[in-house]
Amino acid sequence: MNRTVIGIDVGGTTTKIVGFRKKDNGEKELIAPQFVRATDPLTSIYGAFGKFTAENGLEISDIDRILMTGAGSSRIKNGIYNLPCISVPEFSGTGIGGLYLSGLDEAIVVSMGTGTAINHAKRIGESYEIKYLGGTGVGGGTLVGLSKKMLGVDTVEHIEQLAMTGNLDNVDLRIKDISHNHSYHGIGEDLTAANFGKLSDMATGGDVALGIANMVAETIAMLSIFAARAYAVQDIVLIGNLTTITPIRRVFETLGDSFGVRFIIPENAQFGTVIGAALNEG
Repeated sequence: MNRTVIGIDVGGTTTKIVGFRKKDNGEKELIAPQFVRATDPLTSIYGAFGKFTAENGLEISDIDRILMTGAGSSRIKNGIYNLPCISVPEFSGTGIGGLYLSGLDEAIVVSMGTGTAINHAKRIGESYEIKYLGGTGVGGGTLVGLSKKMLGVDTVEHIEQLAMTGNLDNVDLRIKDISHNHSYHGIGEDLTAANFGKLSDMATGGDVALGIANMVAETIAMLSIFAARAYAVQDIVLIGNLTTITPIRRVFETLGDSFGVRFIIPENAQFGTVIGAALNEG
């Protein structure tokens, strides 16, 4: 019988869940990831588990074990429906998930959630070497918090819609604003010299929303580039919820060539950590 391993990543009000079904030939088949929102972590965990098993036709007897990660996973003390629950360090899940989704053997893996965590991940044979390098408090929480204070908008969907109408020329000071040459000491003219350094009193809400998104993405991008240089790698894999936001994605699409790195946003990137947790063999 094919057996299934479940991975669960528990946030404050959002829980992500994924499964891997082990085939008779030993290969692991990914079961489509899902997420649910709820008012508290426990409700979110059980809601995600129930939805996932029901929609994928899974019985309790089909499941070998549950691997859990995320800050809210500590709420589970005695397993779920008598299934063994194994705790996986979040940074391990992030690194393994990033390599799995990208198909790489080594990369800087950046988890962009409420805050941002940066890891160096390397596959060595059948095992992994994951090193947490640090991070920044700039992330999705920054995007939502500043947008709420400055624009009165506090849902990611509305922030994204607003930002798509914006123009950075009304917000950011860029190289082309301070240099008459097409580049300044080799720096491209469209690169930012100062976030919000040219904020116009005529800037629209869309301009400001785009400026906030751009500042968050550029901060994460530059820290990731510094980490890549330190480890002499060119591949930077991005995972987490911010990878689904178009204005955020566009920043990484334009910055890579300027700094000699390759930013990669793989399919299912928002589920990178939970996928890595489910693949963790201990």
